[in-house]
Amino acid sequence: MGLKRVHAFKKGIRVLGIAESFTPGRDVSSLLAGVVMRRDFIVDGIAFGRATVGGDDATDSIVEMVQSLKRNDVNLVMLSGAVISMYNIVDLDEVCSRTGLPVVCLTYRESSGLVDVIRKHFPKDYRKKVALYRKLGRRVGVTLGTGKTVFVRALGVERGELTELLDSFTLQGKYPEPVRVAGLLAAAARKLSAVGQV
Repeated sequence: MGLKRVHAFKKGIRVLGIAESFTPGRDVSSLLAGVVMRRDFIVDGIAFGRATVGGDDATDSIVEMVQSLKRNDVNLVMLSGAVISMYNIVDLDEVCSRTGLPVVCLTYRESSGLVDVIRKHFPKDYRKKVALYRKLGRRVGVTLGTGKTVFVRALGVERGELTELLDSFTLQGKYPEPVRVAGLLAAAARKLSAVGQV
């Protein structure tokens, strides 16, 4: 499957933003929400998934969310974090290759790394998680038009287009709208799920 080309300046570009919500120490899985958003901030698609807290199924869950939409007009997957659900690590290369879509993964603060923390939490089987974490590679700091800085891993997006892409979907602060709205949706759906209403 060939990788879809991203044109950050394209008026009709659509991004699938994915974010999670869970309560550490209580939930056995996190609720993932995906929002398909156009550059004009119109939402025209939603998907849900789950990832096991401390597990290894985040990559499959995200790929299944993309596939469940059954759409060929989504141009890019934007993730709020690659290490989610208490060290359930997303393989960005896998998401990219299995969906045929470029992937932009955002984090919002600097970090000295998670290798020691992963070893502490998974003393018997940390090697796979550490290898996957190292495979993610370095993050690049990008200062947005809002003045805020985000830390980005991007596959299939030219560096010259990355800032334009992020700025075009960010109204305020440091959270682009696709992942900001996905995060709100995930939190609301998780609360409903907790009381048995969904």
